[in-house]
Amino acid sequence: MYVTGDSRLRQFVDEVVIPAESELDAGGGLELRKLARDAGLWARPLPAELGGGSQSLADYFAVAEDEGRSDHGPDVVGSSSLLNVRMLAAHAHPELRDAVLTDLVAGRVHVSYAMTEPGVAGSDPSGLRTTAERRADGWWTVSGRKWFTSGAARADLVLVVARTGDAFSVVAVPAGGFRVERELDVLGAGGQHEISFDAVRVPPTHLVGEQGRGMRLAGERLALGRTLRALRWIGQAQRCLDLLADRAVSRVVGDGALADRQLVQRLAFEAELEVRSARLLAREAAALVAAGERAPVEVSLAKVAAARALHTAVDAAIQVYGAEGLTAATGLPRLLRVARSARILDGADELHVTTTGRRLLTRRQAPPAR
Repeated sequence: MYVTGDSRLRQFVDEVVIPAESELDAGGGLELRKLARDAGLWARPLPAELGGGSQSLADYFAVAEDEGRSDHGPDVVGSSSLLNVRMLAAHAHPELRDAVLTDLVAGRVHVSYAMTEPGVAGSDPSGLRTTAERRADGWWTVSGRKWFTSGAARADLVLVVARTGDAFSVVAVPAGGFRVERELDVLGAGGQHEISFDAVRVPPTHLVGEQGRGMRLAGERLALGRTLRALRWIGQAQRCLDLLADRAVSRVVGDGALADRQLVQRLAFEAELEVRSARLLAREAAALVAAGERAPVEVSLAKVAAARALHTAVDAAIQVYGAEGLTAATGLPRLLRVARSARILDGADELHVTTTGRRLLTRRQAPPAR
């Protein structure tokens, strides 16, 4: 079994969060957040002056895998707001920061991030059609539609990437200014929503960052967000390895355990190989991002490797479990859903492969002859 650096966090996720995953899927389990607070695990990577634990990014990366053993782990322990807290703390108007940040860290306020849109390729954000127009009185009028907006149904504020003239900006739209059109069925699970804005008026203080710098702000989120995703997916992949091994050694078939069968040994080997390889790539990316680098090549390698490792590990675990692995009680169908989504979320694998391949080859091109 792979041993990580935070046994308390891992134990909390394994013993408290994972057994409650079905309840959390349905929107329940709010009492678990109090347990996380009581255990001293709440909001550890968030600023101390806002009520967080002030854990450095490097230290947080070191334990993100433990937290990520369940897709619900970050939310239950209060670190899922990290990207929004960092964006608002760095770029929001002081009035908006004062109104939102402390409650956001405490879990009393929920903020969603809305970028992708129906009918617009996620790999080409230049096609976004949602608009924010500045009126003579300084207020903004936001119109358009977004989807795959996580947690929009409970959001008190949505950070919207909108077209402002020839560029893009980020505008914070409060609840009541957007309408939840539907909850998207993502491989049988909810939590993602399509929302619309019908000429909603937003005050000047709700412009996040400078006008026209929206894509730059979005880019700041990418390296950190993708690195965290990779580490959390590796945590879930390790969980699959643990389940596979436990099943293989305990399940007796004929005259011996499944672990004695060469084909099962091969499944374990291939899954272990991919997970360990992805972990090394993710740690390399995490070290660079923690140092302030965007590291596009390393982050893309980590993202794709982690998605593939999770898919290989959960598929192998299901195969070793047999028919029982198809049941919700094992947790494996939920992990399989995450694994399949991982190849699309935060940029489809194909996007990372082509852009990273181009970067790698461009680096080796000889300078033109003079």
